[in-house]
Amino acid sequence: MASRPVEVAVGVPALAPEREVTWPKRTKAKLANGLEVILAESHTVPKFHGELFFRSGNAMVADRAPGLAEMTATVLRSGTQKRSSRRIEEDLRRIGADLSSHAGSDTSDISFSGLSEFAEPLLDLVQELAREASFPEAEFERERRQKLEEVKLQRTQASFLSSERLRKVLFGAHPYAQATPTETQVAAYKLDDLKTVYREFYTPQNGLLLLVGDFEPHEMLKTIAKVFGAWGGRKPETKTFPSPANPRGRRVYLVHVPGAVQTQILAGCQAITRKHPDWIKLGVTNCLYGGAFNSRLVMNIREGKGYTYSPRSSVTPLRQHGFFSVSAAVRNDVVAASLTEIFYELDKLRSLPVPAAELADAQNYLSGVFSLGLATQDGLLSQFSTVAQYELPDDYLETYRARVRAVTPEELLAMARKYLDSANMQIVLAGDRAQIESQAALFGELETFDAQGNRL
Repeated sequence: MASRPVEVAVGVPALAPEREVTWPKRTKAKLANGLEVILAESHTVPKFHGELFFRSGNAMVADRAPGLAEMTATVLRSGTQKRSSRRIEEDLRRIGADLSSHAGSDTSDISFSGLSEFAEPLLDLVQELAREASFPEAEFERERRQKLEEVKLQRTQASFLSSERLRKVLFGAHPYAQATPTETQVAAYKLDDLKTVYREFYTPQNGLLLLVGDFEPHEMLKTIAKVFGAWGGRKPETKTFPSPANPRGRRVYLVHVPGAVQTQILAGCQAITRKHPDWIKLGVTNCLYGGAFNSRLVMNIREGKGYTYSPRSSVTPLRQHGFFSVSAAVRNDVVAASLTEIFYELDKLRSLPVPAAELADAQNYLSGVFSLGLATQDGLLSQFSTVAQYELPDDYLETYRARVRAVTPEELLAMARKYLDSANMQIVLAGDRAQIESQAALFGELETFDAQGNRL
């Protein structure tokens, strides 16, 4: 009889000491017209990345129409008083540059990158778009038609429908509740609406220019002053918004998607913004629960139960408010079972201290992901932009890893109890009503909606 092979335990090598991050030198300035400037040197490649962002987005004009700032940013790129859309594309190709424009809930921006030797012509195009966008009517109509098709498609997607419903539930009358416009609202957009938003938002006193790349800061500042110095405009008026709904008690909202073979689960509650002192500690807590691939949620309902491929939790920070959410797309027959495990892991994290080794794994993960994000000019730009947009302390990035590693099991338990609000989690299920309604009713008082948001 053959003997069994001897199993030899192979030790896992210890992690190497964490490398120090050499932060690039940063230069801050403010032009006479009010435009703030932040420059960071990065001489790894002869390029630079930049962002001209404005501290106003969809929330500021939600009372006029949802998504209006986003549509303004989209059409903005279509031409200036001096250049047509085609000419813009040709000029970008000629200097080997990229440029895009976007808007979110709280900001609008023009993002760009190119070779350092062509910095001035690229910056000149950016200032043209910020000062002299022409908003051609044909381009506006084309973008509006495309947006209508996008909105129609979204209404067929369970992930979108669940996200839309959760935002409405958590934020109520606050503009953050409006995730996207309806077809009727998009059809009602007028070109003059976009031009009004453009005049209000795209001003130097509302803007910040951030550049990371291969340049000498003093010379780059002279170029920026030359290109942007003649630009004028005031800061938009400050608006006050209603308080979020912040519902109490666990409730379930079913969005009926006829014939869906799986259900999108999305549950959430109010949380905090990046400026809150607890932000980093809550980030470690979320990482342990469902924010990393080896998190408790993933190990339970993906690896252990096989209910879903990609469960996930996250903390979403908006400028004024934030929210915690957990999501999973599961088979219709395991909706109740999946929710049971989601709340089991949530309540376990709120009840028992986390073992030191498990906490260390989460800290290593967050620290490693953060460090990887600093390896490129684009990654550095993203980090510096976050600090600027959320008005974080100047040493936020330099101290981030140390603060992640300083989180204790006791602090993590306190964060879970304070912010992973199990008793008041709002549950959204987007799927076929006939398949999941009886399961949904097990978890709280039930409301049902169609894909257009109408109560059934």
